[in-house]
Amino acid sequence: MAEVIRMPKMSDTMEEGVIASWLKKEGDSVSSGDILAEVETDKATMELESYEDGTLLYIGVKEKEAAPVDGIIAIIGEKGENIDSLIAGIGSEGTTTAAEAPATSASAAESSSGEAIDTSGINAEVITMPKMSDTMEEGVIASWLAKVGDTVSSGDILAEVETDKATMELESYNDGVLLYIAKEPGESVPVDGIIAIIGEKGADFETLIKAHASGASSAPAVESTAPAQETAAPVASAPVVQQSAAPAVTAAPGPNSNGRILASPLAKKLAAEKGYDIASIPGTGEGGRIVKRDVESFVPSAAPATQESSAPGVVLPQVVGEERSQDVAISQMRKTIAKRLSESKFSAPHFYVTMEINMDKAIEARKSLNEISPVKISFNDMVVKAAAAALRQNLDINVSWRGDKIVKHDHINIGIAVAIPDGLVVPVVRFADNKSLSHISSEIKDFGQKAKDKKLQPSDWEGGTFSISNLGMFGVEEFTAIINPPEACILAVGGIKQTAVVRDGQLVPGNVMKVTLSSDHRAVDGASAAAFLKTLKSLLEDPVRILI
Repeated sequence: MAEVIRMPKMSDTMEEGVIASWLKKEGDSVSSGDILAEVETDKATMELESYEDGTLLYIGVKEKEAAPVDGIIAIIGEKGENIDSLIAGIGSEGTTTAAEAPATSASAAESSSGEAIDTSGINAEVITMPKMSDTMEEGVIASWLAKVGDTVSSGDILAEVETDKATMELESYNDGVLLYIAKEPGESVPVDGIIAIIGEKGADFETLIKAHASGASSAPAVESTAPAQETAAPVASAPVVQQSAAPAVTAAPGPNSNGRILASPLAKKLAAEKGYDIASIPGTGEGGRIVKRDVESFVPSAAPATQESSAPGVVLPQVVGEERSQDVAISQMRKTIAKRLSESKFSAPHFYVTMEINMDKAIEARKSLNEISPVKISFNDMVVKAAAAALRQNLDINVSWRGDKIVKHDHINIGIAVAIPDGLVVPVVRFADNKSLSHISSEIKDFGQKAKDKKLQPSDWEGGTFSISNLGMFGVEEFTAIINPPEACILAVGGIKQTAVVRDGQLVPGNVMKVTLSSDHRAVDGASAAAFLKTLKSLLEDPVRILI
């Protein structure tokens, strides 16, 4: 029977995916494990893998074209199978074929009868999608590590689930047989939706599916053994999965398997374009498989410098004055950044307050601190610590705009803007006012590495109350930043510049740094913003105060 492949929702902000390339064409035979296409999302380019054997009967989206989430992008089935009815249903909202979800149809029919379904005698447990972040509405099944009929024990990893920025492991907390899998890899499951069912062999899991759909189960609630931070709502049976603290994708010893290089087609293509030896690139995909991100982050060993040619004369270019331009497609991540920042800029009335800070004493203090600090403290670390201390004295700007109310925070969580090749992320230093400079420095360095490796977890970027963007290390003297909603303020930090300053009536050399506070005028007034910068200036110009 033909299987419909839909565009999965791979991020909470994703509305569509772009087919970067098809690696198979209509009529090709495909096997489980083959990569069908590369899909560009707002966060990364992901591989669309087949988990069925058959023939690629239909491609619904061409290369470089976008498909909405849940839109049909392909159909796989038996060679010569008639799929006219499936194709005719494409674009019909709410259409569900029997091939796609027979269990769902049965459940709906049962629930429409209005009768309660008794599941008390069924020795099996429903596994539902947990809520892994405060913004998560659904998760995508990245891969199943067990199959129907397998015996599983408490602690076994059942599947990998993709959220908007990380891949999490789903762990079993029950012993039994995996009786049912609701979604294939690449398909999305809403929070509290059925993922699988585990129980004794031969248990009537179909009745559990119907009961879950109707919400009429009379089975007693089973106490979950998942941690307290699990936020999934109760369902017919208690959730039996939890989020793992570590990402599901881990580095394997090597990319070779029986002499064969395990690498995605896109990774091989990128390696060839860059001139890399694919065998020398460490793989971080499943089983040590080399994927796109591995090629992009790979730094080859430095080759010995060749002696510069001493050929005389000047070689003119073959063509002089030729104008060339090219259109570059906008990535999904860049689209999301553009959308969110546009909403912030045009919905929140920004106003800006700039102040110049003498950094002479901060320079001396940093030099002294680094003589004893276990980690190297940067000027950015000092700004974060000083900003946290200034916020503690000016809580009127440590607020969030929520439309119908202003939320005033007593805790101080500072987001640090970190640039990565694909865009920008803002991990959060929590309770920054209570942490030492060395603690803050270590945490920010760790965030930077995790952001580069795309290993940040939802807990790393959620819950900020104030943000800092520092471009001083790039030689920028002064700039303004766009507020990261729902926060009400963001501090733009420029570089330290040596210039002439007046001290005690004398013109002397000094080191100054300009900072600009962007504020949402709906929540923050100019006087409050100025008071904060005045406090920040006093702390950085006499940095011993931030140690108190």
